[in-house]
Amino acid sequence: MRSIKRFIPASFVVLWATGFIGARYAMPWAEPFTFLAARFVLAAVLLAALMAALGSRRATRKEAFHATGAGILMHGVYLGGVFWAIHRGMPAGLSALIVGLQPLITAVMAGRFLGEAILPRHWAGLTVGLAGVVIVLWPKLGTLGGVTAETLAASLVSVLGMSAGTIWQKRFASGGDLVAATTWQYVGGASVMALASLAFETRTVIVNGELIFAMAWLVLVLSIGAIFLLMVMIRDGEMSKVASLFYLVPAVTAVIAWLLFGEQLNLVQIVGMAVATLGVGLATAQPTKA
Repeated sequence: MRSIKRFIPASFVVLWATGFIGARYAMPWAEPFTFLAARFVLAAVLLAALMAALGSRRATRKEAFHATGAGILMHGVYLGGVFWAIHRGMPAGLSALIVGLQPLITAVMAGRFLGEAILPRHWAGLTVGLAGVVIVLWPKLGTLGGVTAETLAASLVSVLGMSAGTIWQKRFASGGDLVAATTWQYVGGASVMALASLAFETRTVIVNGELIFAMAWLVLVLSIGAIFLLMVMIRDGEMSKVASLFYLVPAVTAVIAWLLFGEQLNLVQIVGMAVATLGVGLATAQPTKA
């Protein structure tokens, strides 16, 4: 089991990076809150069916409450903010750069609310990792059209939502059954996205092959596969180390976009990937025992 767990961080990074590719396929055909509400409902239904098939233990009222709260933050606020900002014209590269603040914010919250010791080596790794993210994304920023107070605020709120959600999950909701907890997370995410869709959108959806593919991929691979890996890492690891893995996502996304869409991948970005990897290594390396 321990040998299998070694592959979880790398698998999570690759799967999480494909979420941005799925969003690229989906966003022209559906409004962000409407799309995310449908995605979370489908994920919750599939997980509920999985619970019944496996005979999983149902969450207690307290566990369901905390998992729902974590889901509102991790799925509703985080993805809702990112998708809304990009839908309103925020460059994806700049949005990813702002989201790159998440490991540092999470580390600060982990020290404050979880009592985790953040050593100088960890701070150095987090800082180096952020520098690598900046280098990777810098050539992608291009025009700053679509950068408004509203889109910047949405991006920052999404970062805070993800950081607070992972801390909430670690502190209050990591002791129960993973399938049950994740199901309630999507109940929370779907609820807040459904309310946002009713309040702010026309709920217009154009069903075609790209939308169906994006929905299937994001539900099965991201909302179930990647999130389960994240839950395991949150349960078993220190939050500052888990959060540092998000530094690798922009680099992996750039490689996938280069392979699938022929997007430019230059030497500067490759150097940035190496720097980000170094930062994650510093933040996650186990101390040497005497």
